[in-house]
Amino acid sequence: MAKMTDEQIICKYGKPNKTGSGYLTKITLPYPMYLNWKTSTYIKSFECHKLIAKPLKAVFDDILAHYGLDKIKELQLDDFGGCFNYRVMRGGTKLSRHSWAIAIDLDPDRNLLRETKKTARFARPEYKPMIDIFYKHGFINYGVEYDFDYMHFEISN
Repeated sequence: MAKMTDEQIICKYGKPNKTGSGYLTKITLPYPMYLNWKTSTYIKSFECHKLIAKPLKAVFDDILAHYGLDKIKELQLDDFGGCFNYRVMRGGTKLSRHSWAIAIDLDPDRNLLRETKKTARFARPEYKPMIDIFYKHGFINYGVEYDFDYMHFEISN
């Protein structure tokens, strides 16, 4: 699978806006996740682009089925780093995929932006099934594809 170009994203997902008006929808999670920036706050749902809601929900259903809740907590797969965030890419000038809400970050404190497979948590073998689940549902991971930003998963079609 390959990363979509900005032109492909605009063609399929439209032009993003600061509020997500017209394209966001809420998905309900099969297990609670804690907000990375506010660890004592748990969420049971979040907003994503309406066209990725079904496959993204399926990702979390499959993660729960594969790992179970105790293992999810142990591996911190319940660490939500965000989905919709209208902004430019860090260090860049183009809009982030989060502006369309077609990307999600998980466990960002242990999978830092510039980390490689040598240190990123998600590069470890116990996380491979989670990565495979994302790919099964049409997402790519920047860690796998580019060996940086292991926290980042985005739709590839």
